[in-house]
Amino acid sequence: MLRPAAPAPPPQDAAAGPGGALRPVRPVQVDAPAGRAAGANAVAEATKIRLHELLIEELEHGALEGLAPEQQREAVIKAARELLVQEGLQLGGMPRDELLEAVADEALGLGPLEPLLRDPSISEIMVNDIDKVYFEREGRIFRSPVRFRDKAHVMRIIERIVAPLGRRIDESSPMVDARLPDGSRVNITIPPASPKAPTITIRKFRADKMRMADLIAVGALSEQTAEFLAMCVRAHLNIVISGGTGTGKTTFLNALSAFIPNTERIITIEDPAELRLQQDHVITLEARPASIEGKNQIKQRDLVRNCLRMRPDRIIVGEVRGEEAFDMLQAMNTGHDGSISTIHANNPREALSRLENMVLMAGMDLPSRAIREQIASAIHIFVQLSRLQDGSRKVTHVTEVSGMEGDTITLQDIFLFKLDRVDEDGKVHGSMRPTGIRPGFAHKFAIAGIELPNNLFGTGEGW
Repeated sequence: MLRPAAPAPPPQDAAAGPGGALRPVRPVQVDAPAGRAAGANAVAEATKIRLHELLIEELEHGALEGLAPEQQREAVIKAARELLVQEGLQLGGMPRDELLEAVADEALGLGPLEPLLRDPSISEIMVNDIDKVYFEREGRIFRSPVRFRDKAHVMRIIERIVAPLGRRIDESSPMVDARLPDGSRVNITIPPASPKAPTITIRKFRADKMRMADLIAVGALSEQTAEFLAMCVRAHLNIVISGGTGTGKTTFLNALSAFIPNTERIITIEDPAELRLQQDHVITLEARPASIEGKNQIKQRDLVRNCLRMRPDRIIVGEVRGEEAFDMLQAMNTGHDGSISTIHANNPREALSRLENMVLMAGMDLPSRAIREQIASAIHIFVQLSRLQDGSRKVTHVTEVSGMEGDTITLQDIFLFKLDRVDEDGKVHGSMRPTGIRPGFAHKFAIAGIELPNNLFGTGEGW
């Protein structure tokens, strides 16, 4: 039930002088167009705040429970429209429907971030301060015109993100990783971790599944390279996808996993869960941080160990980032071939070094040579992803781990990205090309019943 409209406040065209007498208010001299725009924006913002406050009062506790998200939004917009009329609130030049949508975003979603979340072309949203909001589109960063009212407004949105997850963020715990209901990843920091202002970074979850054909279409890799990697998956080779932040490792892993036969039992291990494999027989295991009391943590290493008792045909670790690397290598070396994982690294050689360091994190007192021998015998292929200067994401290396020479792991490139030119608009032109080297594990394809095309690896001309 909507309550009667509040009486309108008296006009603010005079102020009390000495003794309570009214004196005229001196008008402020401003540039007329700029002043009108600023005034209209202020009125619209004040109306939005007031409508939100009234909605909290008018929508009874639990009134929206049981409704689908679309129905909740319809109910909020309907109530806001009625309140707008009853209260006689001014629009301030803002279209009514736009104002009502903004109020619904504030009441049900993440406020000013909702338009960015709804835009399918945006892949990442970054809030640096109340008036510094950026987004990534097609690999490039742009500044958004959206802004928050104040830091308290940012904190309310942060609470809306973490509260449903039972997570805490305060001065004693000023950083948190979370996940939105649609699967988007969120990282949040507040003072004292980020002393100037709270920050929010959202890696949006793609609603559509990018398949290998889509990646070929956008120039991420060549058909020849994709054909080779598909055969590697079917031949149960162990593959590590390496790349920097935001290079598309998870997207590529999703696409590559499509080549796993539907008859196999796949177990994924993630932190957080975001893979969307296309097979039927998939079990998802997800790591969990410790509770506020420091209890009930589930580590990726625990999940890797446990999945070995679950009769996996394939083990997919969403991202190797710590001590679980040791257990993953052990699994690869004890009959669990066909594993796929990702790792943060700028090139295959760096990925090897990072793996070695991660094994040491497991507390195993092993000499470096023993660790390197384990890595060399476990991993067959590194697929390197990079984000180029024009923002495009491409496969730049398909590199075989060919063995050991002394204490050094040897690598050889099977396919490489060759840069042809950068045009006047900054767009990168080039392609993946075979180096002419035939991998040492080629016999594994024959064992798997896969026939290699004669021209797959090329002649290496042009390098």
